[in-house]
Amino acid sequence: MFPTWASTSSKDEWHGKELGTRAGKAVHMLIHHSRNTAQKQWDETIVLLLGGIARLLRSFFPLLQQLSKFSSGWAILLAFLKNSILNGSKEVALAAINCLQTFVSSNCPKGNLESSFVKSVLDIYELVLQTSPNYKSDSADKVKQEVLRGLGDLYVQAQSLFNDDMYLRLMAVMHLMIKSSMNSSDYDSELGSIPAVQRGILEIIPMLRPTTMLSSMWSPLLLELLCYLNGEESPLHRNSKEIREQNSDALANGTKRSSVEQGHINGTGTKGDTVVGCGWGILFIEKLVPIMVNLFLEAPPNERCSASPQVIQGLGRCMNTRRDNPRGTLWRVSAECFNRVVTDEVRQENAECGSDMNSYRLSRARFWKEVADVYETFLVGSCGRVLSSDVPSADSATADESLEMTVLTVFGDSVLKLQKEAPVEVLQRLVNCLDRCASRTGSLPIQTVGLLPLHCSRFSLGCLQMMFSLCSCILKTSSYPAVSETSKVSISILTKRCEVILGQFLADENDLGDRPLPSVRIEETVCVLQELARLILDIETANALNIPLYLKDALRENQSHGRAHLLSLLPTFSELVVSREPRVRELVQVLLRLISSELGLQRLT
Repeated sequence: MFPTWASTSSKDEWHGKELGTRAGKAVHMLIHHSRNTAQKQWDETIVLLLGGIARLLRSFFPLLQQLSKFSSGWAILLAFLKNSILNGSKEVALAAINCLQTFVSSNCPKGNLESSFVKSVLDIYELVLQTSPNYKSDSADKVKQEVLRGLGDLYVQAQSLFNDDMYLRLMAVMHLMIKSSMNSSDYDSELGSIPAVQRGILEIIPMLRPTTMLSSMWSPLLLELLCYLNGEESPLHRNSKEIREQNSDALANGTKRSSVEQGHINGTGTKGDTVVGCGWGILFIEKLVPIMVNLFLEAPPNERCSASPQVIQGLGRCMNTRRDNPRGTLWRVSAECFNRVVTDEVRQENAECGSDMNSYRLSRARFWKEVADVYETFLVGSCGRVLSSDVPSADSATADESLEMTVLTVFGDSVLKLQKEAPVEVLQRLVNCLDRCASRTGSLPIQTVGLLPLHCSRFSLGCLQMMFSLCSCILKTSSYPAVSETSKVSISILTKRCEVILGQFLADENDLGDRPLPSVRIEETVCVLQELARLILDIETANALNIPLYLKDALRENQSHGRAHLLSLLPTFSELVVSREPRVRELVQVLLRLISSELGLQRLT
């Protein structure tokens, strides 16, 4: 009856009674603006009533349950709370939400609640948030935020009472809330800020980590979050007609019962009229990426194994925003998170990913395919390049170069050197990524190579040095077979690259005559010669070289295979002995001495 009186009461403003006159003017009693209508006074009465109910439920709920008519009274109370949130003023709605939160937080830790009570609270939150797209009052955003906070608190307090169906309902409500908060006019309305409802969503997502009893819900949660990174429709997508039908039924019956089938999670969602990820602001996704990655790294190994390909793909898409927005921070945050994920995933052991080895192998094959895609697109397409004519600040350029080199270091040291199961074709793709980046300086004509920015040439040299590091037996670890496989794939690509670089140096020197070569070309050639002198190969890597078989046999018998790579480049060294560049001549002499030593040749006198 209270809601009826409140909704039908007068909204006309009251004026205080005349108390007298002063200086010939009437003096009226002051009435505060929050109490100057009948409706506002009824609202305040309801707020006080809800506060009293909350205190009663907090202190005497076990005793109230023993009353004979408790179940009917509980149903009336829930209907009252629901109506207060949906139709009440801002103060009434917040008081009703606080009543539910107090009830949950005070009784869950004591073990006073059964699953049915938690479901009834979830029903109300679910109905309110599903109705919220049409909830257009001025205080709607604040009410939504509080309901979201209540929803997260409900799960945190009552985790032990949640089953798979309740958890999926929770995710479906979150998805609806995320979708309904899309509004292009809200994005970047204030510098460095996101809409209030989206901030509320970001607050509750970390609370939704599944418990041990809900371990199968990790994949649905991660896939749901990835939808907003990939610009795809959520697996929990429900079209607007279905939502309206559910809301109509709920309002007519006074109760809400909904569930989301497991197949809707595991299957691929159909594209809707609006794609969720396409409407998001960059700031929201930027905040979402580290939250999603932290949840992924906390997931059990078998759940991570199935979700890792999609996680890598989603991070790669965010990293690719660098090409359109090189000054943005999304690609930087995503690159750092990608490094964390790929490093941790490469170190995962087979035994930790479940007993179904066929499923494991399929998932890992997809994982390595996605890793190769990301590195091909990001390393080759973005790193070590001039991406914008808008010159960034010196500090920004330095930070970008540092991040590029970090990505490169993780790629070489934590992925290629530590991998134990990458398919050979993927290894070839990954090493070819390094080779393509290392080839940029040498592929430029002599007329333009001198114009190359320093950070570009440094990155190319870094990729070249990483290829040498992959082939070196000095850096072998306990995972010898896998590292040896990487070395065997890398050595043939490396020797071809060295031959091309040295051949380009010779051609440029002949074309320029007495004119000096650009310093970039000289530094690249000197780097190659120095690294060739330092490189030591193991026997398996040496056997992968393209040199005559009789030489391989001779080197194996003499146990002098460590510098076999120099033999494959001997014809090029023979031409470089007449170079006009002193440092090049000196290094070539060093390499020729090493070849002589490797072949067991000494001076006759």
